[in-house]
Amino acid sequence: MAEAHAKHHDYHLVPLSPWPFVGSMSAFVMAIGAVMWMKSMALAGLQLGWVVFFAGLIGVLYTMFGWWSDVIREGQEGHHTRVVSLHLRYGMIMFIASEVMFFVAWFWAYFDAAFFPGEAIQYQRTELTGGHWPPKGIETFNPLQIPLLGTMVLLLSGTTVTAAHHHIVTGEREQAKMYLWFTVVLGFLFTCLQAYEYSHAHFGFSGNIYGATFFMATGFHGFHVIVGTIFLLICVLRLYKETHLTPEKHFGFEAAAWYWHFVDVVWLFLFAAIYVWGYDWSGRALAGAVGH
Repeated sequence: MAEAHAKHHDYHLVPLSPWPFVGSMSAFVMAIGAVMWMKSMALAGLQLGWVVFFAGLIGVLYTMFGWWSDVIREGQEGHHTRVVSLHLRYGMIMFIASEVMFFVAWFWAYFDAAFFPGEAIQYQRTELTGGHWPPKGIETFNPLQIPLLGTMVLLLSGTTVTAAHHHIVTGEREQAKMYLWFTVVLGFLFTCLQAYEYSHAHFGFSGNIYGATFFMATGFHGFHVIVGTIFLLICVLRLYKETHLTPEKHFGFEAAAWYWHFVDVVWLFLFAAIYVWGYDWSGRALAGAVGH
């Protein structure tokens, strides 16, 4: 009988799990709540859209915590064979690829407006931009100030997370903890710099195409920085458990590090395209010259 239940393959057959159902239902509730909140739809005469949204959000966060906890437990129990580990890496690669395409959409929106601010068939855009980029009345950020400082912070965080990876591989857990804490602090510092920058913006999100493209692109990047910081914070806390993130098995950290490097690279493109290329260096934006 024991031989009948023995595993003769490299795959892990996951037992019945509630997380796919709970996660999908929570995401559905969150989406309904978001629509109700944004459209100011009443429920029983009350504006409860925000309540529905946060109820769904709590469910999604609970699903993430429970599902990833199960994955960690499966790894601790030895279910993550070489084949399973390889497929986990494939999954993370596909996830990051989808995130790349997500940001391509915001870059596309920005460059489409920047290269063609006065296109004849886009008469409404011409009215909004005045026929050049950035639009009249838009005071862009100086890239050599807060944006450059944020760039240096993110680049430094890329080196510290790489150093942490090296020390995990070599089994030097104390050094790995130190460099990971540095990375978490740098991620938090970048978020503070971006919040400070937003509070001093001379343009808003609505009412102008520049503000919409700027805040969507940089704002979603800022959200990814927050998520990546949480990933790395969880990794550094796991390092305090001796059986977690060993030199032989530490894919959880590798996935977080890949994500963090992706965030760094996206910021370099944002910094070059939106802050440097789109800045008014000589009384007129460089992009405006291309648009004319």
